[in-house]
Amino acid sequence: MRPEKHFLIDEVAAHLAKSKYLLLADFTHVTVQDAANVRVQLREFGAEYHVVKNSIFNIAAKQANLPDLSEHLSGQTALVTGGSNPSGVAKVLVKFFDANSRLEVKTAILDDKILTKAEIEALSKLPSLEGIRAQILALLSTPASQLVRILVAKNEKAEGKDAA
Repeated sequence: MRPEKHFLIDEVAAHLAKSKYLLLADFTHVTVQDAANVRVQLREFGAEYHVVKNSIFNIAAKQANLPDLSEHLSGQTALVTGGSNPSGVAKVLVKFFDANSRLEVKTAILDDKILTKAEIEALSKLPSLEGIRAQILALLSTPASQLVRILVAKNEKAEGKDAA
């Protein structure tokens, strides 16, 4: 194999190694401007968008012991990896696909499980990790704040009787 191909395989393998998930998208009709817009939106989540040759990706995926994705490797493929918020990344890609009908998510791998398009759309509808934390904090703090309001009201009522 030529050294250039080894370099490309190593580069794709490095992208796969630094992420706990990956998404594959078909970018057949995506313009350069649209690809740049997607990259900017993905960068907010720490994710990267790379166009890869299917044969190079297939070799790198086998080296990384990923599940077999060869059935999804047709046409032009973009690889999205990186960041710690796969639901936010999925949201960007699904939203872009819905708005432009150009970029189509082929499949994804999350925690060594291959996701279907429907599962990727469901993932895109999940709140971010920060959003989930905020919801849990709100659930935990609601009873405490209600207790404080009751104690304050009782105290104000008691002070009102003392003043009369």
